[in-house]
Amino acid sequence: MTLSVLAAFWAVSVLFIITPGADWAYAISAGLKGRVVMPAVGGLLAGHVVATLVVAAGVGTVVANHPRVLTALTVAGAGYLLWLGINLLAHPSVPHADDGQATRSGQRWAFKGFCVSGLNPKVFLLFLALLPQFADATAPWPVPVQMMALGLVHILSCALVYLLVGFGAQAVLGARPVAAKRVSQVSGAAMMVIALVLLAQQILG
Repeated sequence: MTLSVLAAFWAVSVLFIITPGADWAYAISAGLKGRVVMPAVGGLLAGHVVATLVVAAGVGTVVANHPRVLTALTVAGAGYLLWLGINLLAHPSVPHADDGQATRSGQRWAFKGFCVSGLNPKVFLLFLALLPQFADATAPWPVPVQMMALGLVHILSCALVYLLVGFGAQAVLGARPVAAKRVSQVSGAAMMVIALVLLAQQILG
């Protein structure tokens, strides 16, 4: 695998990462809680790691060729996003939450982050569509190893962007509780819209 291939993949990958979606909404929500940005982003990245391993192992192609499995994954992911969005609308995140529960809260946010990305079929399908295109069967590295390397590039880029989003939300909205509440509600609404779009695609498709 050449540096030019890595650079080309990185450029395509970043275009997807900087497009706001469920991950962005979750990172912003975590930023408004203060000390849970790192575990929340860590959870998001863990979901991407799982997606990379699944596609690199060849399981991704098998799943993609079985519509019922992909449908079940989509419905589960959409249901979880819908539940998170409803909760954010009902109980918006506010800045400077109590740090006394930081450890337990961090674990909870990490698990939720893993579910947000791990159950998001868009992440899985993105990897399934992109990783094989940039793998070279004639290269010295085995194709699964190349896919894992490409996935790592994507995950590192995700880490940088999501941390900037989370800490940026904390810095900009930390002293503005009213604005923070509104942004949290918008994040919740965004999660609900994404969930409903996913469900509509299954119903209409």
